[in-house]
Amino acid sequence: MSDDLQQLESWLTPLIEKLSPKERRVLARAVARDLRIANRNRIKAQTNPDGTPYEPRTQLRGRSGAIRRKAMFTKLRTAKYLKIKTTADAAEVGFLGHINRIARVHHYGLRDRVEKGGPQHQYARRELVGITPADSERISNKVIEHINLKN
Repeated sequence: MSDDLQQLESWLTPLIEKLSPKERRVLARAVARDLRIANRNRIKAQTNPDGTPYEPRTQLRGRSGAIRRKAMFTKLRTAKYLKIKTTADAAEVGFLGHINRIARVHHYGLRDRVEKGGPQHQYARRELVGITPADSERISNKVIEHINLKN
């Protein structure tokens, strides 16, 4: 995956350098918006960037009752939490603020407390934000489209 991103970067860099800083910011915002939508849809489908499904939730020992069967991360995938940050040189899609800790625990599969003062739990790795090959194609198409509109 990183080789694909490096190839995409090396291919796009000369094209993007020809744009003015204002045009690069506009392009970065459009690319980030598309990536946020793609990541939101992938989180909704509960799949990792490589296409594998998320590992299902597990019930902690000693807890009675069934695990709620609703989709995970319904609030995390909203624009309120899944933010975009753009400059003339970069476009970022990620979680900001206090929600970043929750997203990081799930993204990397870390240990965390289920509730304040409660037991610790090893969460399964569920990659919330990432770039798929389809996203790379979408980025290159967006750059080409932006350059064609400019000319």
